[in-house]
Amino acid sequence: MSDVVDAEADKAGSSFPVSAVNKVKRVHERGRYDKKTIYEILDAALICHIAYVIDGRPYCTPTSFWREGDHLYWHGSSASRMIRTQGQGVDVCLTVTHLDALVMARSGFHHSVNYRAVMAFGKAHIIDDPEQKLKLMDRFIDRIYPGRSKLIRQPNKQEFKATTMMGMEIETASGKIRSTHVGDEEEDYAAVPAWSALYPVTQVLGEPSDCPRQLPGLTRPDDMADFVPGARLDEVMTKTYKRTFGG
Repeated sequence: MSDVVDAEADKAGSSFPVSAVNKVKRVHERGRYDKKTIYEILDAALICHIAYVIDGRPYCTPTSFWREGDHLYWHGSSASRMIRTQGQGVDVCLTVTHLDALVMARSGFHHSVNYRAVMAFGKAHIIDDPEQKLKLMDRFIDRIYPGRSKLIRQPNKQEFKATTMMGMEIETASGKIRSTHVGDEEEDYAAVPAWSALYPVTQVLGEPSDCPRQLPGLTRPDDMADFVPGARLDEVMTKTYKRTFGG
């Protein structure tokens, strides 16, 4: 990909401008700056890692998240130092990675993995408005299980108080994708007698295990149709995202 972002596409808001912050430098042709690709990678994920600094020391916290437009949301314990620090409007970097394959080459240098990854940058903030906070708590559940917030009870006062909802406008972001086969030095194909291959990697759903205290007569609802044992998790998350937010 060229370092020069199409001016009209950028003006229309379909791409993130390339800058010193988000520019992909190593194997730059794998870089992606268009929002369509970046958002598809984010929306197929359930877990992210959020990096930030507290008193000069770096931290990186895994958590579940979701996207709405150009904003990302996550939650945490109100007593968490992570949440208290992020709530001060500090700069954070949120990352997502999907592992798609193991790549075995004929030299250690060319061993690799296939992946889809995103780095998003912005300033975190606490969602203070109680009405918006409750709405986001419901959407957090519905993002994974569409419509489920209407089937379960609302959080009680203690649960509501103990939970903090965080948001971040994406100021800039970039994606990076490797989706190719083994790539060796030309002379190594004939000279190195080492078996080489690509192993696809997927994370799939298993068989559900019913709660042992399930009320009599309850069965898996129809709106869980996407959660088929053996289905790819990234594809399920993409489907549930679209069912909840459209697109």
